Amino acid sequence: MIRILLAEDQGMVRQGLKMMIESDPELKVTAEASNGLEALEACRGPLAFDIAILDIRMPEMNGLEAARNIHQHWPEINILMLTTFNDDQYALEALKGGARGYMLKDADAAELIRAIRTCHDGGLLLESHVAAKVLPVLMETQMEKAPVPIDPVLTAREIAIIRAVGEGRNNKEIAETLFLSVGTVKNHISIILDKLELRDRTQLAIYAIRSQLV
Repeated sequence: MIRILLAEDQGMVRQGLKMMIESDPELKVTAEASNGLEALEACRGPLAFDIAILDIRMPEMNGLEAARNIHQHWPEINILMLTTFNDDQYALEALKGGARGYMLKDADAAELIRAIRTCHDGGLLLESHVAAKVLPVLMETQMEKAPVPIDPVLTAREIAIIRAVGEGRNNKEIAETLFLSVGTVKNHISIILDKLELRDRTQLAIYAIRSQLV
């Protein structure tokens, strides 16, 4: 069961999203919030969440600020941003804030469920129209910088995993490619992040680009 925190300020929209999500029997919205502050309160409570789905524009505290706080204090929670705004700057801010995904609200139920599963499996998900704007910006920004030599503390297996992360593969895909369990891949990525003193998977993907592993 994938446990989900759903934050959306419009009640009818929130209920519609909940119905779409729970059409998959393995997904469960275990808490709801109408703004970013309520989302943080839910994270401080007794319930544990695998995914936080946050609307960008909410009163009290918007989704971008909530994402930054959740990622800082509860990094085990994967964050998926949901918005009506097809704006590359929002997407860039979401990724910088620790989000694993960014989707538009006009996505259908199948697309939303697929996005949730991709984020849960450790992948990076961007709606296609958003990705077309954001990824070139990220690539251009990183390619302007001098290449980073591969850190000698990394093992050959860890380098292979970093390359796969940079290619956009999720944990399941990496596990299948390298003949590992998903749990082993997760452990390797945690160790790699500690070794390289990186915050999250997005930074690791950028490391792969700057190290010319992809």
